[in-house]
Order: sequence, then C-alpha cells, then structure tokens
Amino acid sequence: MSAVMSRPRRSVLAVPGSNPRFIEKARGLDVDAFFLDLEDAVAPLEKEKARDTVVAALNEGGWDGKVRTVRVNDLTTHWTYRDVITVVEGAGANLDCLILPKVTDASQVRWLDLLLTQIERATGLEPGRIGIEAQIEDARGLVEVDAIAAASPRLEALVYGPADFMASINMKTLVVGEQPPGYDVGDAYHYVLMRILMAARANDLHAIDGPYLQIRDVEAFRRSAGRAAALGFDGKWVLHPLQVDAANEVFTPSQEDYDHAEEILDAYEHATTVQRRGAVMLGEEMLDEASRKMALVVAAKGRAAGLERTTEPRR
Repeated sequence: MSAVMSRPRRSVLAVPGSNPRFIEKARGLDVDAFFLDLEDAVAPLEKEKARDTVVAALNEGGWDGKVRTVRVNDLTTHWTYRDVITVVEGAGANLDCLILPKVTDASQVRWLDLLLTQIERATGLEPGRIGIEAQIEDARGLVEVDAIAAASPRLEALVYGPADFMASINMKTLVVGEQPPGYDVGDAYHYVLMRILMAARANDLHAIDGPYLQIRDVEAFRRSAGRAAALGFDGKWVLHPLQVDAANEVFTPSQEDYDHAEEILDAYEHATTVQRRGAVMLGEEMLDEASRKMALVVAAKGRAAGLERTTEPRR
C-alpha cells in the first residue's frame, strides 16, 4: 500500500467555505478527510471573502489528523488561479490537497501542478507536498480519465461528481445517485464507477464516490455507498453528520473479514517461509499468492481504520 493509499478516505466531509459555523462543527466529526468548498457551496458574490475564511480555518487548526483539503473553482471560471494563490500562500503549510473540479483533460491537472510548484518555491514550502484530487464530472472527463489519472505525481485521488455528470449526459432523473426511472436492467452508474476505479488503481490513486444529496435518507445513502464499496472504491463524500457513521461502516471491513484476512496472511507466510510451500490449506480453504494479495487489501483497509485482530493465528 503506497503512502497516499495508506491515508484513509472512507468519509470525506464537504464543508461550505463561506460558513464559519459549519466549519467549526466539522472539526468535531469523525471523518477521515474534509474539504472546504470554494466552488458550488459558495455564491458568486461571496467567492473572494470565502478564500479568507478558508485560510483562517486551516491555520486555526483543530482538525485532529484529518486530510485537509480545499476545493477550488473549475478552470472555466475566472476565480481558480486566485483561489489557488490565496489559499496556498496563506495556509499552504496546513493544507494537504486541492480538489480541482470538472476536470476534462490532463492539461488542467498539469496546470495546477505547475502553479503549485511556483507558489511553493516562492514561499519556501516543500515542493510537491500538496496533493491534487481530480473530480470527474462529465463525459469528456470520463473519456480522458486514464490520461488525467497519469497527469501528475501530485495526484492522490479521482473523485466522481455525480450531479454534474448526470446532467452532462442528459440522464433522465432529478435524484442524484438514484437509478433513473425506466432503467431496470442493472446499475446505471456501474460503467462510470468502474471506469474511474480502473484509472485510479492503474495509477495507485484513491477512488472516491461523490455525494448522495438526500441527506436524511441514511439507508439510501448506505445503499449508494455500498455499491461503490463493493466495486472497490475507498470512500464517499458526506454532506451531513447523519451520513458519517454509515460511510465509515460501509468502507471499513467487518471484524470477521479483517480477522480472516490476517489469518490468511499469517498462514501463507508460515507456509512459504517455514514450510517452503507455495500453497497451503487454512481449514477447508486453499491459499496461494492470489489469496495473499486479496487478503492484503482487506487487512490494509482494516489496519488503516484502526481495527485490531480478535483471533489467534491458525496454521
């Protein structure tokens, strides 16, 4: 597991960058990461003021090990470059990542990488430390997702933006994240999610599912998150405290699965190093190198989530 992947992002909290009350409340929530939003959550006339609010929030601290992220405006607007300069010059030492929304090709990621490098050199920040998360929100972005995922060593995650994506392809629904009426042959989002996931995994990046907007319907949120988690996504954006526990639960292995994964790793290591065999039986289960790789994924996610083993090793 890479250094990037070892930082869990099961739950990523969206926080309006113009609202100090929401920012203060966000500090106490049990999320792995958050982003202070300068894009959709901020009205046009509040954009400039929100930058200063975001800088203050980052510098005041109190985020307790959470991944500290800011979403800037997209590159079709006149706000983006000033978002980046103000936030990084003002709070770069207390910032982990920038989210670039509505990414449609790799050149946009490279633009942000170059601007970050210039600011870091000018202000004495460590070059390359601030990461980038690219949000895929339309058909063009999905078609170019492989090139986007490989565009910069700063990239840490690909994020699915469902609302804008659904609008961009003229999907027949007004409920973000739900199956469109009349589509009864499977999951309408499977291709999109899998396409993003493949690009992320090929480049050792996190894959993050976007928000579910019916914030008080926790069971519907859980179903939406469960589909992404089943494919292999690492986490999901949350918009409300009611969604936090569900996200953390869905994207954390069960205790039973975590214990079993650790048992597989122990048994396989014993077989290959002590017994010098390439395969081993664990109860009625035959294990080989592929089993080890699968177990390592589950064990790594469990360890990152703070799970502790409750079983003794079996040989």
